[in-house]
Amino acid sequence: MSSARTPAFIAALRARVGGEVREAEGLARYTTYRIGGPATVLLPQRPEDVGAALQCAAAHGVPWFALGLGSNLLLPDEGLDALVIRLGRGLDRLEPLGDGRWRAGAGLPQPLAARKTAEAGFAGLHRFVGVPGTVGGGVYMNAGCHGGEWAEVVESVLAVDASGVDRVIPRGEIPFRYRHSGLTGLVVLTATVRLEATDRSAIEAEVAELFRWRQEGTPFNQPCCGSVFKNPGGPGWKRPDAPRSAGQLIEAAGLKGTRVGGAEVSPMHANYFVNTGGASAADVRGLIALARRTVREQFGVELETEVKMVRPDGSFEPALS
Repeated sequence: MSSARTPAFIAALRARVGGEVREAEGLARYTTYRIGGPATVLLPQRPEDVGAALQCAAAHGVPWFALGLGSNLLLPDEGLDALVIRLGRGLDRLEPLGDGRWRAGAGLPQPLAARKTAEAGFAGLHRFVGVPGTVGGGVYMNAGCHGGEWAEVVESVLAVDASGVDRVIPRGEIPFRYRHSGLTGLVVLTATVRLEATDRSAIEAEVAELFRWRQEGTPFNQPCCGSVFKNPGGPGWKRPDAPRSAGQLIEAAGLKGTRVGGAEVSPMHANYFVNTGGASAADVRGLIALARRTVREQFGVELETEVKMVRPDGSFEPALS
């Protein structure tokens, strides 16, 4: 495996694609955790630049990693040897197609997609108003909240594969399941969704209420990844009134406010681990291990990580369960 940090690859990439290539760029600024070491980062200007970058990476034997707003991710302290393709400006259009269908670019923030479609009187994406991350990341991870998920609204996805070839994938060919899309090895460029026309004032009021709930119920203003663990399945562990969600289990285990280095179990919501300042990926990993061990010992429940932990080659580690 070659590294995207080598001068030869960086020169080849700059000659091949539009956009900006940043060398030895600290990744902390690109994640909601504000954690991550250096990497070569491409800021593409157009969707075509993504395919060209993937072709260049394939030709040089360089791994790659697609990144939106960096939520739900824990990047390594040592950085990435993979080429980081940052999907943002230039891939953030939102277009109404008629009959309740909308096309959203992968780099569009989910909260912005939620607000704009709600303002136009359409429901479906409005649930994501308080969810950090982009459309591309949301589709790829089948993000969800408030009883909804991307799988419910996606009609088709335009994605590009590791060889730089793009294609439209209809909903019926996407194996969505809880917090998973099955789009492994692909970069989402756009998503076409079907939304429900509704009363504009009612949907805007709901958006305002969901946003308020998000602000008051989660550490909205501190660096974090979102939910660290998936909620366990099953009707309950020992009795009907037992803690069931991951946050309830961690809180019942007495871990709110617990710290490892600069990482802390949020006193506001126990399934959010926040960076109190200067936290490393190692700190967060240590806190995850502590929470899993304590919940297992006290309740006999194995918590599975929802946060995606990334290796230096850009691959995801298996979820801890």
